[in-house]
Amino acid sequence: MGQLATLPKPQVDLDTAPVRAARPSDGKLGRQVQVEIVRGEPSAELDTDWRDLLLRADEPNVFMQPRVLRATAPDRRFVTLLAWDRGDEGRRLCGFWAFSIGTPNLSMLPITVLCAPATAHVYLSAPVVDRDCLEAVLHGMLDAITEAPDLPKFIALESMPGAGATYDALMRVLAERKSRYFHLDAKNRPILMPAANRAGYLENALSSSTRKKLRQHRRRLGEKGRLQTTVVRGGADVRRAFEAFLALELKGWKGRRGTALSSDASEAAFTRAMVAALAQAGDASIYALELDGRPVSMQVVLRAGAAAFTWKTAYDEALSDFSPGVLLFEDYSKALLADPEIAFADSCAYDDSGYMAAWTERKLVIDLWIDPRRGGSCMFSAIARLQKAYLPLRETAKKAYLASATALTRLRNAVMPEQNIAKCGADVRPSAGRFVRAF
Repeated sequence: MGQLATLPKPQVDLDTAPVRAARPSDGKLGRQVQVEIVRGEPSAELDTDWRDLLLRADEPNVFMQPRVLRATAPDRRFVTLLAWDRGDEGRRLCGFWAFSIGTPNLSMLPITVLCAPATAHVYLSAPVVDRDCLEAVLHGMLDAITEAPDLPKFIALESMPGAGATYDALMRVLAERKSRYFHLDAKNRPILMPAANRAGYLENALSSSTRKKLRQHRRRLGEKGRLQTTVVRGGADVRRAFEAFLALELKGWKGRRGTALSSDASEAAFTRAMVAALAQAGDASIYALELDGRPVSMQVVLRAGAAAFTWKTAYDEALSDFSPGVLLFEDYSKALLADPEIAFADSCAYDDSGYMAAWTERKLVIDLWIDPRRGGSCMFSAIARLQKAYLPLRETAKKAYLASATALTRLRNAVMPEQNIAKCGADVRPSAGRFVRAF
């Protein structure tokens, strides 16, 4: 396995708003929490403060990393809330919550909101807050949004943890403020949280028949050449490996449907910059199952303190009979379990229906809309109810679209000679990605 490398940090300018009034901090008598609003990219000067905050954070979230925000397009409208704990010895960062200003995801409503996560291809919207002052920080952040004349007064959170100390504190704060909020969706996401049961975790998680099948697949695939699992962590090595990942993903079904990262130039540029920036800080690694030196399955893993995030995966579909993705899942799961610095790993999965459901623990993630104002507004309630009513209608329409597209594919395959399909290279399978963009 490759060795961890720590490289220099990039430098970016900071554009901040004035610091708002202080609020007493929970559990820290005599200390104050102050919130400032940063518009645009957060400065590289925050990187050290961010690292320190991760050591005290209740909910580590790599997707709130300042480096991730700096990797996106410069015209993206970012707003970051920074909470500072000010004491006699100086100040330290005790809260970080980043948003983009735009329309909420999966919505046809003509509204502008504060969206979190702030960028595409990220899977957690939780603020990163010092566990010792959760309520004070959240109160201060909601007050800052309320009092800023140029900020939207609606917050749309996608994939927000629906349990835990940060969520509980947010619910208490909203209740105290009499602020209005709506839960729109909830799903269980697999996580790896082995506690003391690291050595026998996979043996208990996977059935004996599954382990036997995986051994057979590994043996049969190994008969085709030299099979090995590698991991790279150094900045330059990760950048090279990520190019191989993009190429592997593009060759698969995501490439045919136009949803691969490299199918869109702006998304490819963002993800390249994001992975490079995180790798430079030692927070990105790429695992690969290689056959004669050629990757047949790859997994990008991101880090935030003691938390790991299995962000993106790709595999060679020509070898799908050997389950290369599941074989690599077994390998990197063992590596994560063997790393004492990793307390848990977040699968970043949309739900627990895939092979990552072998991780036995679950994280509840919800979509949550919030009106930060004290007492809320009738307008917010009406709009949130419209969105809540729209989502099941959208899901029904999506299923009907996919069913009709599948039927059309079968009809075309029945009447079109196979040689013509191969000649034109057509892939007429339905694309949920196209549907999402159209509806």
